Amino acid sequence: MTTDTNMKSPEAAAVPPSGPAPVSKRVPRGHKRLLTRRDRITLGFMAGVPTILHVALVWVTALASIALAFTSWDGIGFGSIKWVGLDNFRQLFTDNPQFWPAVEHNIIWFVVLILIPTPFGLFLAVQLDKNIRFSRVYQTAFFLPVVVSLAVTGFVWQLVYNPDTGLINSLIGANKPGHYIDWIGDPKLNLWAVLIAASWRHTGYMMILYLAGLKGVDPSLREASSLDGANEWQTFKNVIFPTLRPTNTVVLVVTIIEALRAFDLVFVFNKGAQGTELLSILITNNIIGESSRIGYGSAIAVVLLVISLAVIIPYLISTFRKERSA
Repeated sequence: MTTDTNMKSPEAAAVPPSGPAPVSKRVPRGHKRLLTRRDRITLGFMAGVPTILHVALVWVTALASIALAFTSWDGIGFGSIKWVGLDNFRQLFTDNPQFWPAVEHNIIWFVVLILIPTPFGLFLAVQLDKNIRFSRVYQTAFFLPVVVSLAVTGFVWQLVYNPDTGLINSLIGANKPGHYIDWIGDPKLNLWAVLIAASWRHTGYMMILYLAGLKGVDPSLREASSLDGANEWQTFKNVIFPTLRPTNTVVLVVTIIEALRAFDLVFVFNKGAQGTELLSILITNNIIGESSRIGYGSAIAVVLLVISLAVIIPYLISTFRKERSA
C-alpha cells in the first residue's frame, strides 16, 4: 500500500500556517440603559419624597427644637422669639415642681419593664421554642397587644379599671358605694395601674424578640449539653442564655426607649395628672397646652433627647465595633 502524500504528520499540523494572522472583528457594543427615563423619574419620586419628609419631619424639627430651647416663644409670629440662653434649663431644673417627679416616673417605668414583662416574655419565648401544640395560636395571642394601638389599649384598660363597672373591682367586690377603688384617680395607684397595662403590651414585644434569638441558637449546643448530663435549667443557664447576648442588648435598648417615649397610655388614662407625670407629658403640656411655652417645652425635649442619645450612641458604637472586628 502506498502512503497518501497529502496526509500531514501531527508535528506539521501543529505549526501555524505562514502569512498574516486573521484579524478578529470586534463587534461594537452600544451603551444599554437598564432604566428608562420614566423608570428613573419613578425611582427618584419614590426615594425622594420619603427622604424629604424624613428630613423635614425628623431632622429639621429636631434641630429647630434644639434652637428653640434657648429662646422664649409663645408660638404667635416669629418676631416674638426672644433669646434667653440657659434660662429655660435653669428654670426647669430648679423651679419646676413636676420635672423631677416626671424623671422619677420614667425611671420607675424602665425598672418595672425590665424586671417584670421582660423576664416573663423570655419565659414565654422559651416555652414556645419547644414547638408545643398550637404554638402559632399562642404567639398570635401574646403578640396581639403589640399590634393594637396604644390609645386603644388605654381605652380597654380604662374599662378594666372603671371603679363602678370595671372587671377588677367587680372581681374583688369593690364596686359598691363606699368601697370603690379609684385605680386611675388615686395618685398612689394610678402609676402602677398604667404600668400593668404597659407591661401587658411589653410582654408580647419581648417574647417575639427572644423567640427570634432562640431560633438562631445552634441545635448542636443543646445536644452537647444533654450528652454532658445537664438538665433543662442548666442547659438554659449555662449554654442558651449566654448565646442570647446580642438579643439582650437589643432588649435593653428597646426597653429604655419604650420607657422614655411613654406617652399614649398615660395621656389616655388621665393626661399625666395626679401622680403620672412623665417627660413626654410635660413636653406636650408646655408646647400645645393652654399657655403655649414652646421654648420651655423644647428645653424639656432636649433633655429627653440627651438622655436617649446617652443610651443609643454607646449601643451603636459597640455594634459597629463588633461588625468591624467580624
